[in-house]
Amino acid sequence: MEILKNFWKSPIGPRTTHFWGPVFNWSLPIAAYADRNKPPEQISGRMTGVLCVYSALFMRFAWMIQPRNLHLLVCHVANETVQLYQLSRWAKAQGFSQQKIEGPEKAET
Repeated sequence: MEILKNFWKSPIGPRTTHFWGPVFNWSLPIAAYADRNKPPEQISGRMTGVLCVYSALFMRFAWMIQPRNLHLLVCHVANETVQLYQLSRWAKAQGFSQQKIEGPEKAET
Protein backbone atom coordinates (compact mmCIF):
# COMPACT_ATOMS: atom_id res chain seq x y z
CA MET A 1 0.00 0.00 0.00
CA GLU A 2 2.92 2.30 0.72
CA ILE A 3 4.13 1.97 -2.89
CA LEU A 4 0.78 3.16 -4.24
CA LYS A 5 0.70 6.02 -1.76
CA ASN A 6 4.20 7.13 -2.81
CA PHE A 7 3.26 6.84 -6.49
CA TRP A 8 0.13 8.93 -5.92
CA LYS A 9 2.17 11.70 -4.25
CA SER A 10 5.07 11.44 -6.72
CA PRO A 11 5.96 14.43 -8.96
CA ILE A 12 5.31 12.13 -11.94
CA GLY A 13 2.26 10.42 -10.42
CA PRO A 14 -1.33 10.30 -11.66
CA ARG A 15 -2.15 13.71 -10.19
CA THR A 16 0.14 15.45 -12.71
CA THR A 17 0.39 16.06 -16.43
CA HIS A 18 3.73 14.21 -16.32
CA PHE A 19 1.63 11.07 -16.03
CA TRP A 20 -1.50 11.76 -18.10
CA GLY A 21 0.31 13.39 -21.02
CA PRO A 22 2.21 10.22 -21.94
CA VAL A 23 -0.81 8.01 -21.22
CA PHE A 24 -2.89 9.79 -23.84
CA ASN A 25 0.10 10.29 -26.12
CA TRP A 26 0.36 6.50 -26.52
CA SER A 27 -2.58 6.77 -28.94
CA LEU A 28 -0.16 8.00 -31.66
CA PRO A 29 2.19 4.98 -31.80
CA ILE A 30 -0.73 2.58 -31.24
CA ALA A 31 -2.61 4.06 -34.21
CA ALA A 32 0.50 3.95 -36.42
CA TYR A 33 1.13 0.36 -35.43
CA ALA A 34 -2.48 -0.55 -36.22
CA ASP A 35 -2.06 1.03 -39.68
CA ARG A 36 1.02 -1.02 -40.57
CA ASN A 37 -0.98 -3.35 -42.84
CA LYS A 38 -2.98 -0.69 -44.65
CA PRO A 39 -2.00 0.18 -48.21
CA PRO A 40 0.95 2.60 -48.34
CA GLU A 41 -0.97 4.79 -50.79
CA GLN A 42 -3.14 5.91 -47.87
CA ILE A 43 -0.15 7.24 -45.89
CA SER A 44 0.35 10.99 -45.82
CA GLY A 45 4.06 11.63 -46.27
CA ARG A 46 3.86 15.16 -44.91
CA MET A 47 1.93 14.20 -41.78
CA THR A 48 4.17 11.22 -41.09
CA GLY A 49 7.24 13.44 -41.51
CA VAL A 50 5.79 16.00 -39.11
CA LEU A 51 5.10 13.27 -36.55
CA CYS A 52 8.73 12.09 -36.88
CA VAL A 53 10.02 15.60 -36.17
CA TYR A 54 7.49 16.04 -33.34
CA SER A 55 8.58 12.85 -31.61
CA ALA A 56 12.27 13.63 -32.04
CA LEU A 57 11.79 17.05 -30.43
CA PHE A 58 9.73 15.70 -27.57
CA MET A 59 12.21 12.89 -26.89
CA ARG A 60 14.72 15.59 -26.03
CA PHE A 61 12.10 17.51 -24.04
CA ALA A 62 11.20 14.41 -22.01
CA TRP A 63 14.88 13.85 -21.22
CA MET A 64 15.69 17.45 -20.27
CA ILE A 65 12.73 18.42 -18.06
CA GLN A 66 12.87 17.97 -14.32
CA PRO A 67 11.67 15.60 -13.05
CA ARG A 68 12.89 13.52 -16.00
CA ASN A 69 9.88 11.91 -17.65
CA LEU A 70 10.95 8.47 -18.84
CA HIS A 71 7.36 7.44 -19.54
CA LEU A 72 7.08 10.25 -22.09
CA LEU A 73 10.52 9.42 -23.50
CA VAL A 74 9.60 5.79 -24.12
CA CYS A 75 6.31 6.84 -25.68
CA HIS A 76 8.08 9.12 -28.17
CA VAL A 77 10.77 6.53 -28.95
CA ALA A 78 8.00 4.09 -29.82
CA ASN A 79 6.21 6.73 -31.89
CA GLU A 80 9.42 7.67 -33.74
CA THR A 81 10.04 4.01 -34.55
CA VAL A 82 6.62 3.30 -36.02
CA GLN A 83 6.44 6.65 -37.82
CA LEU A 84 9.81 6.03 -39.49
CA TYR A 85 8.55 2.62 -40.56
CA GLN A 86 5.41 4.22 -42.03
CA LEU A 87 7.52 6.88 -43.73
CA SER A 88 9.69 4.18 -45.30
CA ARG A 89 6.57 2.40 -46.58
CA TRP A 90 5.31 5.67 -48.06
CA ALA A 91 8.69 6.39 -49.70
CA LYS A 92 8.81 2.92 -51.26
CA ALA A 93 5.28 3.34 -52.60
CA GLN A 94 6.25 6.69 -54.12
CA GLY A 95 9.28 5.14 -55.80
CA PHE A 96 11.94 6.98 -53.78
CA SER A 97 13.86 3.78 -53.07
CA GLN A 98 14.29 2.83 -56.72
CA GLN A 99 17.78 3.73 -57.82
CA LYS A 100 17.48 4.13 -61.57
CA ILE A 101 20.91 4.48 -63.05
CA GLU A 102 20.57 5.25 -66.69
CA GLY A 103 23.15 6.48 -69.12
CA PRO A 104 22.72 9.62 -71.16
CA GLU A 105 20.16 9.24 -73.85
CA LYS A 106 21.52 9.36 -77.37
CA ALA A 107 19.52 11.32 -79.85
CA GLU A 108 18.93 9.43 -83.06
CA THR A 109 19.18 11.50 -86.21
